Amino acid sequence: MTDHDILHTEDNFDSDFERLTGHAPFAWQRRLFTDWFQDGRIPQALDLPTGLGKTSVMAIWYLAQQSGAGLPRRLVYVVDRRAVVDQATSEAEKLAARDAELRVSTLRGQYADNRAWLEDPAAPAIVVGTVDMIGSRLLFSGYGVSRGMRPFHAGLLGADALVVLDESHLVPPFERLLRAVEDQGRGDDRGRSLAAANEADRAAIPPFRLLCLSATGRGGTDREPDSDVFRLEEADREDSVVRQRLDAPKRLAMRDIDDEPKPVELAQKLADEAWKLADEGTAASTFLVYCNSREVAEKTKEALDKKAKQANNVETELLVGARRVRERSRAEQRLKELGFLAGDNGKQDRDGSAFLIATSAGEVGIDLDADHMVCDLVAFERLVQRFGRVNRRGGKKAEIRLIVARDKSADAREAVKDAAKDLLEELRDASGCSGDADDEAFDVSPGNLLNLKERAEGDPCLAAKIKAATTPAPLYPALTRPLVDAWSMTSLEHHSGRPEVNPWLRGWEEDERPRTTVIWRSHLPVRPSGDGDATASEESERNAFFRAAPPHLTERLETETHRVSDWLLARVRKIEKISKSADARTDPPDADDESPETAQCPPLDEGTVVALALDNRGEVSRSWRLDDLIIDKTKGKTKDGIKKALSGHAVVVVDARLGGLSKAGLLDENIDEPPQTLDSGEAWLDGLVPDFKVQRSQACETLPDRTVHSFAIAYSEEGEPTEFLHVQTLANETSETSRSVAANAQLLEDHLAETAEKAKALGERLGLPEDYRQALVLAARLHDEGKRAESWQRAANAPGDGVYAKTRGPFRGNELNGYRHEFGSLPHAERDEEFAALSPGLQDLTLHLVAAHHGRARPTIPTLGCEDAPPSVLRKRARDVARRFARLQERWGPWGLAWFETLLRAADQQASRDNDARNGAD
Repeated sequence: MTDHDILHTEDNFDSDFERLTGHAPFAWQRRLFTDWFQDGRIPQALDLPTGLGKTSVMAIWYLAQQSGAGLPRRLVYVVDRRAVVDQATSEAEKLAARDAELRVSTLRGQYADNRAWLEDPAAPAIVVGTVDMIGSRLLFSGYGVSRGMRPFHAGLLGADALVVLDESHLVPPFERLLRAVEDQGRGDDRGRSLAAANEADRAAIPPFRLLCLSATGRGGTDREPDSDVFRLEEADREDSVVRQRLDAPKRLAMRDIDDEPKPVELAQKLADEAWKLADEGTAASTFLVYCNSREVAEKTKEALDKKAKQANNVETELLVGARRVRERSRAEQRLKELGFLAGDNGKQDRDGSAFLIATSAGEVGIDLDADHMVCDLVAFERLVQRFGRVNRRGGKKAEIRLIVARDKSADAREAVKDAAKDLLEELRDASGCSGDADDEAFDVSPGNLLNLKERAEGDPCLAAKIKAATTPAPLYPALTRPLVDAWSMTSLEHHSGRPEVNPWLRGWEEDERPRTTVIWRSHLPVRPSGDGDATASEESERNAFFRAAPPHLTERLETETHRVSDWLLARVRKIEKISKSADARTDPPDADDESPETAQCPPLDEGTVVALALDNRGEVSRSWRLDDLIIDKTKGKTKDGIKKALSGHAVVVVDARLGGLSKAGLLDENIDEPPQTLDSGEAWLDGLVPDFKVQRSQACETLPDRTVHSFAIAYSEEGEPTEFLHVQTLANETSETSRSVAANAQLLEDHLAETAEKAKALGERLGLPEDYRQALVLAARLHDEGKRAESWQRAANAPGDGVYAKTRGPFRGNELNGYRHEFGSLPHAERDEEFAALSPGLQDLTLHLVAAHHGRARPTIPTLGCEDAPPSVLRKRARDVARRFARLQERWGPWGLAWFETLLRAADQQASRDNDARNGAD
């Protein structure tokens, strides 16, 4: 544990809580611990106003979990939008700083996708992620996760996990999905259980639990009666700090625009109102300006920037989504400097105003706290979130201006906005305001909004008005056992019954637009032949390259597909223009020529492959040369219709020389300078070590250590490779190949013994029954026996003085001829005397763990390259693997079986990490 002794009892909860968080608990936090968590109980939901510290549920969980309260070991905190940094991340970091055993994994900074939560299933861990990140992994379909690793992620999320869904009102379909997973034993809509087949087996799997958080009070889906919803009680409100935050002065005045404004007109009105509120930039305060669209936000910033030229010390910042995670992670410092993060006063010596212009990306998942606000009209639940981003601590007097723009559209969204305006007018009238004067303002403090919600519980008419002013929940499909079974068959490359999971996460949204993720790389696995159409062999090599160097969360930029296609075409047009300008020169440019068009011209020609598309499996589905993206002026389109082609692709990897990324991490067609890339081997993020780096070398050079894949990018006239891209692994969890290439070579017997010891310790810490613990240890002792095959030893470049499990590489996978050592381990296990003593059910489980410890055998595993038996015997062995998976899946349920698999995989990885760390290895 730590250097301090935490007893975690009711008597010392206050001191323990203050030690972990830095402040004393509120009465409601103490009550949540004593009345619920300490007894191992979890309410259906926490319905609390904004600003009262809902993220402290992590500290309360941790204290209860460490006291042996019977709560899940992993807390998964889900925030729908991640614009910069969320309060949950900061809260988790505080706890981790006080206890080295606690693992923290988020999308931020040194914790970005660090896989710490995967290392030890028995250790307490906090995972902070988005709906898409967590939901896709839970459904065996993790975005950006290899098929081999998907069961590992699903097993650790679907068992022994408490999912805390923040702002659950934003994603009713996802809440419904999580509730169905929590209620596995009750079965799906057709009565088929999502969990283990019988109660005794269900009891052996640590449970999945759900806790919903909301500040709006919109009812969730499939919730139990209100007695299971945790709310403030009168005694909780007596706390002086709580009372100050509930009564935080927030005065709202509405400003109507008579005519239907264009985006530029609405932006100008928002800027004018903000400038007026800031006394023309002289007020030493912070101002939030919320806009419902990115277009309006960008134009509002332009308008404020023009005004700022007339004043001193006025600063503006734009906060929108659709930026690369690396730059997003670094934007926190800028918000701190400007004073927009809660609890941070920012620049104490500011003489002028600071404006933060934000879209919906800044409404939730980020602990903003401004002095004043200007915003346009949106649905009521979003207005509540926006109001909660000013004067959060209650020590000031916030002024809010709501710009109400008329819209002639008759669609459902406009009807919701009109209802929201009507509801605010009712709140204003109830406050005793006539509403005739422009300066008439009324109270929208958290306490007054809470009173409105409480009044609605006894007033059906008011409740109906609130419902009408709230964004309707989208339709969503039911979760059924056949669907989960199909998703869990991750070793099948294709499955006709395996749809994309997004409708189960977010429902069917009427205005949903296709989205594409862009990443920049310095090294693309392409050959400079100018042929964008790869051969079958090159296609396979490209896929292997991206399995060894997969897209990392921190290098991703996700936005609407139409934005990506417009940006890509605009960049190509500019490059074409620069190229023609350079060709027109009769003399080389002068050294003193500082023209940006010549100084920053990317060295690309028309035949260069500048973009590769990856499908949802992470495999290359097509490529584009530069001339594929040049618009045919006679037809007004590209050769292959880039906009349509992009719609079907999850990720587009572009050549870094294409540029187009601003310093803020946003798509910008005017930026020629290549951005920094993850694969270059340069510093990336403070504290974050990438999983890999790519090194370019000549064919005659010695291969770098820990090379897991080499891609020939140039050939001689005789057809011999002359230049390579070498992928060097820097981590053990990315692929089976990278786990076999190690800093220290290790004999097979040593690795098996150490893995068995890790499995034994893990089983004891988890409290597994003795017979299950025995099966786990036996699987660990036998899991890599198939590496004894000569083909494997040869492919791993093993020394000739013994049988090795780990070598320094390079690993020549093509020499395996498709051989899977897990498949080759099965006959060794079946001949083992200790295995013969197990019950039939545990024999099944043991063999499956051996076969599945690299993510295969779900349900298929290849027989290629295996030479220990005739083909007919190998085919029967493979059929047995598939049938065994079906039996165990039926017995333990999808998440139960995956959880068992995580235990062996974790023990294997722990042993590998210990070996890497031995003798001072890097």
